[in-house]
Amino acid sequence: MRLVTILDDNYPLYLRLVHQRPPFLFMRGTSMRDDLRVAVVGTRTPTPEGIAHTRAIAGGLAERGVTVVSGLAAGIDTTAHGAALAVGGRTVAVIGTGLRRSYPVQNARLQQEIAERGLLLSQFWPDASPSKASFPMRNAVMSGYSLATVVVEAAYRSGARMQARLALEHGRRVFLMRSLMTHEWAREYATRPNTTVIDGPDDVFGELDSLVPATGELTWA
Repeated sequence: MRLVTILDDNYPLYLRLVHQRPPFLFMRGTSMRDDLRVAVVGTRTPTPEGIAHTRAIAGGLAERGVTVVSGLAAGIDTTAHGAALAVGGRTVAVIGTGLRRSYPVQNARLQQEIAERGLLLSQFWPDASPSKASFPMRNAVMSGYSLATVVVEAAYRSGARMQARLALEHGRRVFLMRSLMTHEWAREYATRPNTTVIDGPDDVFGELDSLVPATGELTWA
């Protein structure tokens, strides 16, 4: 485990440019500077279709050398991490507890595997327990750390919906599965610049080259 502060050169560049940037991060695993990172997030209670879409998107991103970022929650997050690891790709878990905690408990083994093959990130002290406040804070960091967010399935009162909002505030790309258009919040977000409604993984893959901005194009939010 190591500590990185915002004063350090190896503090993540994209995260540095959002106002919710934490003053320090605890890390376990291997960090890569300025790699192409896409967050894949969604509900803790996904449908079979949501699981299938997540596997195809996260696995395909990882096969293309993109780092798959998610929050290590049950459901879509767990599937995204697992799909990236299954194809030998890289994944980063931004968690809402300290690094010495595992939440949910059933993901303890997955958390260890990510530490060995990817990277764990936390803005909380190592022994910090989960709380209602910690997960929205985690979503803000996950959005800032990534260049884009893919939302697979999400209700209005969900961290994934919140992350989509934050990503738009951060000036990052947001991809929404078309199945989300049954929700009023998703239809409203779909009208905003930087939002793309997708039918499947190819719609994300086709946009990868456009996700990487020149440093001067990144905006403070």
